[in-house]
Amino acid sequence: MIIQPGSKWVLIGDSITDCGRTKGIEASNWNPQPEYGQGYVNLIRALLSLRKPESRIEIVNRGVGGNAIRELKARWQADVIDEKPDWLSVCIGINDVWRGFGKPIVESLGPVPIEEYRETYETLLDSVRPSLDGLILISPFVLITDKSDPFRTRMDEFSDILLNDLAPKFDARAVDAQDAMDQLLENFDHAEISPDRIHLNTIGHLALAESVLKAVEFKV
Repeated sequence: MIIQPGSKWVLIGDSITDCGRTKGIEASNWNPQPEYGQGYVNLIRALLSLRKPESRIEIVNRGVGGNAIRELKARWQADVIDEKPDWLSVCIGINDVWRGFGKPIVESLGPVPIEEYRETYETLLDSVRPSLDGLILISPFVLITDKSDPFRTRMDEFSDILLNDLAPKFDARAVDAQDAMDQLLENFDHAEISPDRIHLNTIGHLALAESVLKAVEFKV
């Protein structure tokens, strides 16, 4: 694995990363560490702890449900810069697209134009990349295999910016989460993975966790 022992790894994003972290759940015997959420971040932490206990990698979940790139920008200083991570992973873009497929509750929650997404993302990465040992960019995704579907088409356009533009520019490890979901859908109906084609159950989160860990050369 390319992440050095003792590193601090911040994972930031939307509800896929959050996965219950911000619900104000009290620690209990059943969920002793709710700060990790119940999704791919928690699974990454568990796999690292189980297979590489000597690595002592500090995992920090900074996902917030409902966020698009605009909301990420507003909390970037506190949740990324001030955390001083050695490694950073970013998973954002689903809400930027999703907001374009329905009437927004308020104007500020409208869709994010693709150029705003690219420019804002680039600005955020510019602000932190020099201080990082490593960067991981996780593409947005939707559990729709029909590439002619308007939602899937738009999601692929946003993913392309990340995979083919930002990741090479910032020397980042790119995770094609859409490809991971497409592979899952070869064996499962979408309803067996996600009720709304976005929010994942444990099977989906495990597939995402494995994809992220493979990107940092961790053998799962």
